[in-house]
Amino acid sequence: MRSASTAEKTVPLCVFSPEVSVRAAALAKSLGVPLVQTPEDCAAAELCLEERAEGLTLSDGRLALTVDFAASAARLQRNNLGGELLIRAAKGRDCAPHPTLLDATAGLGEDAFLLAAAGFSVTMYESDPMIAALLADGLCRAAGDEDLCEIVGRMRLIVGDSTVAMRQMETPPDVVYLDPMFPKRQKSGAVKKKFQLLQKRQPPCADEEELLSAALALGARKIVVKRPRNAPPLCGQTPSYTLCGTSIRYDCIVRTGGNLCH
Repeated sequence: MRSASTAEKTVPLCVFSPEVSVRAAALAKSLGVPLVQTPEDCAAAELCLEERAEGLTLSDGRLALTVDFAASAARLQRNNLGGELLIRAAKGRDCAPHPTLLDATAGLGEDAFLLAAAGFSVTMYESDPMIAALLADGLCRAAGDEDLCEIVGRMRLIVGDSTVAMRQMETPPDVVYLDPMFPKRQKSGAVKKKFQLLQKRQPPCADEEELLSAALALGARKIVVKRPRNAPPLCGQTPSYTLCGTSIRYDCIVRTGGNLCH
């Protein structure tokens, strides 16, 4: 998700809890949204967060979204991980033995989870408190899973603006990862259902220049930018090299001897 908060209007949100729990009440208070107990009130808010058996869930009455890292387990096999384009882009040939990575646009944490599984210590920034709540819930449940706890132990979530944070950091990570939300497509069917929900709450990145500028100024060894395959480079910044998949690509900006390599 976007790294910086904006004044743009967002879709009304509520916390839905038929039998009000302490957690639901605390969540509603922290988000500054109503706590409702009936489906009618929930529908009036357009989006609601609800405690379900599978975890904290965002719903609009039609689509539902829960962060579930266990669903990515099939991608964690050693051979599978080695073939992940993102891992190849982030590691490269000169990767540190215990690499650190800053995910400036964490969103639902799916990419951060893969990177942590590949050995990165990942610090995630998410500016939207609602999305951060979903991610924090997913991390908490994964921490109780013996197959996932070691991986999520390398993931740290910070609720805040990564652009501001990067400009204040004294020690850069090895890698900075940027994944501004893809521009909205004309056909909603082209967007994964989970992103249809998220785009209701928060539109695609509108502060890309500030985000990239802060990442460049931080001085990390490498910046990896996720882009649609046929989109122009982020803010016109020419990458050092690119790794392409069928629908996306990763633009890699590498710093050598204190300078950016093109």
